[in-house]
Amino acid sequence: MSEQEEKPACCAPSAGRATTSLVEDPVDRGEVRSGSTAGLVRLDGGAFRMGEERDLAYAQDGEGPVREVRLDPYWISPTVVTVADFAAFVDATGHRTDAELWGWSFVFGGLLPDDFPPTRGVAAAPWWRQVEGAYWWCPEGPHSDVVQRSDHPVTHVSFRDAHAYCVWAGLRLPTEAEWEYAARGGLEGCAFPWGDELEPSGEHRMNVWQGEFPGRNECADGWYGTCPVGEFAPNGYGLYNMTGNVWEWCADWFDPEHPAGDVGTDPKGPPAGQRRSARGGSYLCHESHCRRYRVSARQGVTPDSSIGNIGFRCVRDA
Repeated sequence: MSEQEEKPACCAPSAGRATTSLVEDPVDRGEVRSGSTAGLVRLDGGAFRMGEERDLAYAQDGEGPVREVRLDPYWISPTVVTVADFAAFVDATGHRTDAELWGWSFVFGGLLPDDFPPTRGVAAAPWWRQVEGAYWWCPEGPHSDVVQRSDHPVTHVSFRDAHAYCVWAGLRLPTEAEWEYAARGGLEGCAFPWGDELEPSGEHRMNVWQGEFPGRNECADGWYGTCPVGEFAPNGYGLYNMTGNVWEWCADWFDPEHPAGDVGTDPKGPPAGQRRSARGGSYLCHESHCRRYRVSARQGVTPDSSIGNIGFRCVRDA
């Protein structure tokens, strides 16, 4: 595993594992069955203004220019997939995640016990620790479990794991355009699902870091790690936690030279670097180092990566 990571701070470090699970990409084979719309929210689609060009945007991520994108109607989950949801999938299929197959995953060091033995970190972001035995059921390693977190997002899932769940459920991962349209909740040109103020009237609307990262989190929003998927008020479309809490895998290949919506699942293959797009930011985002907790923000993550702050939600065609 390379210790040099492209993304600083809270953004997801790439695993740098062997590419065994990437030999054949199931998304490009179209293996998505027709699933139920029970519990999903129908969005009408149509034209919307996608992207961001203001100073708060990361131009190097391809957030801009702002452009018009048109979408067909589709259905989307109001929340990310929970631990309980993923447990049902594993019980039904026996699926083993990439973190289980490789024997380790990245864990935020602040979630580890004070006496946890020193383990390898990421050079550019030493708060990410390689923890043996960390996976979706034991998100901080063998000393932890999710028995009391069944309504929290499932984490430590790679792109392959997320796609496998979608196939089982008869759903798929959203494109970046579908994700951003949903996250905006009917608002145009705003930074967050509720408007342009991070904390309107001092109210916390999402689970992100408060204080000084990475050493002190004041937990003013009520949470240190992940929070339940239905925490905080939904956006205008009735969707929860579209920003903060956990990053969300999207179907598109990530290419910083092209704005979101222009890359898609191109049948000609991935761009250089073979990264998939993730959206929404996480509980580790803070304006001092990573303001990617906005509806237009994006990052690229290698598909084999599994991390303690990335999950996914599902969509299906209408």
